[in-house]
Amino acid sequence: MKYFYVIGFCVLMAFDTLAQISFKYASIYAMPLSFDLDWLVRVFSHPWIYGAFIGYIGAFFTWMSLLKHAPVGPAFAASHLELVSVTLLSIWLFNEPLTLTKIIGAILILLGVIFLAKDETEEDAKVPHNIHS
Repeated sequence: MKYFYVIGFCVLMAFDTLAQISFKYASIYAMPLSFDLDWLVRVFSHPWIYGAFIGYIGAFFTWMSLLKHAPVGPAFAASHLELVSVTLLSIWLFNEPLTLTKIIGAILILLGVIFLAKDETEEDAKVPHNIHS
């Protein structure tokens, strides 16, 4: 079951990251912003908007599958790992600066996920499991 969580949250992070990066690229091609038919055609003529849709749909179904089995606390924390991946990819793809604040934030997110998962594992070990249930 541990591998289910690891693989599942990696898939969730990949879909969420795809959605966020795709939206960023779609927004670049959507400029200048105007609410008319030409603007809609311009937005939907670039593949990045479809990457965003695929990312969000994939993330939704992955998240729903994970929630059937994963404890809510660690699952909710782990669902925000894309903040770290999007930050790292944004440095590379969009030349965004890596600041001390971003580094500290990423470390805190990772530590939060680790501590919540560790706490859940310890709580799970304390609960006696009935073989016949």
